[in-house]
Amino acid sequence: MKTLTKYWFLEGFSLFRKLGMPTMMKMCELLEMEHIDKGKIIEIGNRDKKSIFFLKKGSVKILNSSRNTAKYIVKKGNIFGELSLYDEQAAIEEQAITLEDSIICYIESDMMEALMEKHKSLKNGVFKVYGLRIKKLERRLEDLIYKDSKTRISDFIYSYVKEFGEDKTDRIEAKNLLSHKDIANLTNTSRQTVNNVLSGLRKDNRIDYNTREISILK
Repeated sequence: MKTLTKYWFLEGFSLFRKLGMPTMMKMCELLEMEHIDKGKIIEIGNRDKKSIFFLKKGSVKILNSSRNTAKYIVKKGNIFGELSLYDEQAAIEEQAITLEDSIICYIESDMMEALMEKHKSLKNGVFKVYGLRIKKLERRLEDLIYKDSKTRISDFIYSYVKEFGEDKTDRIEAKNLLSHKDIANLTNTSRQTVNNVLSGLRKDNRIDYNTREISILK
């Protein structure tokens, strides 16, 4: 039953669509599964054995543990910790914190690598995820060079709500999972600047937010 439960959890991941049920079931035998409460730390770099994580429910914030700064946010149906496959030294500095109650499965990196060598679609999928992470970091660097702080914050808010939100009649609404400090870290600005920009956007009726939700108004 436990293997079948993990199989059900992994069904929603696009990475595994081409693997077929027998391979998926075999993979599930290698996985560990955990329910993790909001605000808990998931060790990535400091584990005895490096692992790849699959987020079935919730969302997590990936941090640079040495600087305690946010790097990016992962939503359900995605993986994290894949850096250990490509840059083990850099992976040591990564840490994850759950932004809401979450369910994860994880597999040791060496086992994941063995599966990737056998299944090209899985290898290509993981490489694509890693490539997209690099592109996002490159885009942040370009934004830092070419955009002012107000534009960086506005663009980030719109991007975040569109990625994590739901389309409703008069708005696109997402859970407000990030603090002003997180947004400042992710846009290379200050908390005061974030506060000023968000207040200005709300005054102009472009967004609305409270402690639970943040919305783009149509």
